[in-house]
Amino acid sequence: MPKQLRVAAYAVCVRDGRMLLARWVAGDGSRRWTLPGGGMDHGEDPYDTVIREAEEETGYAVEPLALLGVDSVLRSHPRRLGSPNDFHALRIVYEARVTGGELRHETNGSTDMAAWHALDEVSALDRVALVDVGLRLWRERPPLGRVGSEAAGK
Repeated sequence: MPKQLRVAAYAVCVRDGRMLLARWVAGDGSRRWTLPGGGMDHGEDPYDTVIREAEEETGYAVEPLALLGVDSVLRSHPRRLGSPNDFHALRIVYEARVTGGELRHETNGSTDMAAWHALDEVSALDRVALVDVGLRLWRERPPLGRVGSEAAGK
């Protein structure tokens, strides 16, 4: 089975009781809310990745304030031709604050919208599991930077 590792960095931005999220567009066209962030470029530091990706997806300049944790997810994905893909997602999650820019939507990217959502309404959104992982890391601040496998998944 072919193996694939994807390392990505994401931002948990909470301000005035609201959380900044980007709407991810899946390959099948479905849309779910996710944390702003994305894949690291070769040679890029994850700190720089989260700054770049947050700006691309939301229009905001962000400053990472703290490393909240790392989420590791292993999945098997079917491929169009051939055997399934053994996919490993390693997601580095930072707390970040907005320092500038203006809210805007990404064009020609993996997301199509960015918006602030009230913290008490996030659980009702159609969202990827990473949002829940990020919120737990932000709220609980676990010393080892993990919230457990029950929160894993995209």
